[in-house]
This record gives sequence, C-alpha cells and structure tokens, in this order.
Amino acid sequence: MSAYRIAANTLRTRNILKVKTENSTVKTFTFKDKQCSKARPGQFLMLWIPKVDEIPLSILDTGEDATVSVAVKKVGEATKALHSKKAGEIIGVRGPFGNSFTMKEGKILMVGGGTGIVPLLFLAKKVASKAVKLSFVMGAKTREDLLFTEQLENLCNKGKFIATTEDGSCGIRCLATEPVETILAEEKFDITYTCGPEQMVRKVFDLTGKYGIDLEASLERLMRCAIGLCGSCVIGKYRVCKDGPVFTREQLKEVVGEFGVSKRGFDGRKTPL
Repeated sequence: MSAYRIAANTLRTRNILKVKTENSTVKTFTFKDKQCSKARPGQFLMLWIPKVDEIPLSILDTGEDATVSVAVKKVGEATKALHSKKAGEIIGVRGPFGNSFTMKEGKILMVGGGTGIVPLLFLAKKVASKAVKLSFVMGAKTREDLLFTEQLENLCNKGKFIATTEDGSCGIRCLATEPVETILAEEKFDITYTCGPEQMVRKVFDLTGKYGIDLEASLERLMRCAIGLCGSCVIGKYRVCKDGPVFTREQLKEVVGEFGVSKRGFDGRKTPL
C-alpha cells in the first residue's frame, strides 16, 4: 500500500468548525483536514461518530485553508447522532477514498437526485471556471428536499436548470429522468454526469445510451471498510469503494444485471432495489 493510501486510511480526530441546517433532514458539517482537502469531485470520506458508527459521505466542498464540508441526511442511528453534534465537538475522519469524475469541457449535463446532488455540486463548481456550458436537472420528493438550488442555478448561467418534485411543490411535477429525455432529444452533450438513487441513475444510463452521449455515474452502495476488503459494496466484479464510486458507461455495461436492479444487504445477500 502506498504512503498516500496509508495516510488516507489513518483515522484522524477533528473538531467540527461549523454546522449549517440545509432543511429539516440535511445538515452540512465543516471541519479542517489537510488530507481530505486534497479530494477531487466524486471522492468520498469515512466519518466516525464516536461510540456510534462510521459512515461513508460524499465530499461537498474543500477550501484552500484545508476545510472540508459534507452534507448529511438524517436517516438512521449514526446520522441522527451526528445531527445532534455542534461546533467544537469531535468527529473522526478517514479518506479521501475512491476515484473521481473526469473533468471535461464543452456542453455538460448533470442529473442528480436527493443527496446525490452533493458530489455533483462539488464537480459543478470545479468545471464552472472552464470552457463549459452546464445544464442541470435535479429531482426530489418535495420542495423541502431540494438541495443547493440557488448555487446550482447560478452555475448554469449558460445552460438549462430544471428542478422536479414528485408532489409538484416546486418546479415540474415528475421524476428527474422525465425532462432528461426531452433535453437529450433537443441538444447534443459532450458528457453527462449523474448521481442519486440507483434506479434513477440506471434510467439516465439508458437514456444517454439511446442518444449516444458519454456518461459517468457515481454509485451509492453499502460501504464499511472503504478500501476494498469487506465486499459489502460489490456490484458484479467491481468494489464500489475502490473501483468507483464513479463508473464509466463501459464499466456499467459489464454489470447491467445488477445495476439498478439489486444491491447487497448487511448480510451480503442480494436484495431487489
């Protein structure tokens, strides 16, 4: 194992610098960590909540002052415990882990759902300074669940920004994938990036394939070790934590039997999505 990987996998205790409430279920936590501040869009870290658990989180942003931000949705025991923490309290961190999105120029389409918006916002900020025309389609169940809409809309000043909600409380009442097909039929993009619920990502994979658009997708799977040992995040021949979490179209073609179809549970068995 390289010195870089050893350093990344070493647990470091850090103090929370800031906690920001994004909505009723999502908070952004900021802390300083020199190692993770070198992360590229798409990479993730493991965050330890003392006496509770360790969880994988996409990196939302990094700063030149070694600050790192993660956006966390309250969904279980560990995230509930993290949401109760305040600035000054201690957490642990390992990372960054995994690969990253390939940053390209030209016409770009991003499609995100739920907290899958997080790595895409990090990427959008990085590509905004390049020769890019960015369009973004985001989806959530309700207006309350939409994240970082103002930031993303500002980054799409040369392209389309479309918000969708399942209940119609904001934007278009539909799933995020519905306007994607309309956009792809009207415009030619150099690449599409996507992250979110796996069934949504699979639909984007199918649609971009239909229109001959290059694709990179970040997958969300159960991760425990983050270094490819435990196998809990396996999809086909790939370990998402080590071989991903970002996958190309060619890689996803190799696992279409599982991609968007099934996942591994805590007992390692395949369960339908």
